Amino acid sequence: MPEAEVILWSHLQGKALRGYKFRRQYGIGRYVVDFYCAKVKLVIEIDGDSHFTDEAEKYDCQREVYIQSLGLKVIRFTNLEIRNNLEQVLEAIEKLVAPPYEGGAVAKSDGEVKPLHFRH
Repeated sequence: MPEAEVILWSHLQGKALRGYKFRRQYGIGRYVVDFYCAKVKLVIEIDGDSHFTDEAEKYDCQREVYIQSLGLKVIRFTNLEIRNNLEQVLEAIEKLVAPPYEGGAVAKSDGEVKPLHFRH
């Protein structure tokens, strides 16, 4: 796995993120996604430099259309976001997997990472 995926996986594996189980390198149809949480139907993709060519963006778009057609949500982050803003990335993911009010607490953050895009 690329470094950014290793970093994020270390915070997702073993139900480390609020007890939600994530799988890595998970097959969905003919595609393999970086991370997947079946309970909330969430796909997390980590994009390195190779994703920012016209050809790669077209391929990623086709993948997302297919994945979304199955009723799954897709969120994308860049390698740089993982390396430089990991806490905000985790907060963004947490907002998608956990209800906003859980155990009487509200999760708040000073800054917020805006993923490349999020579609559902």
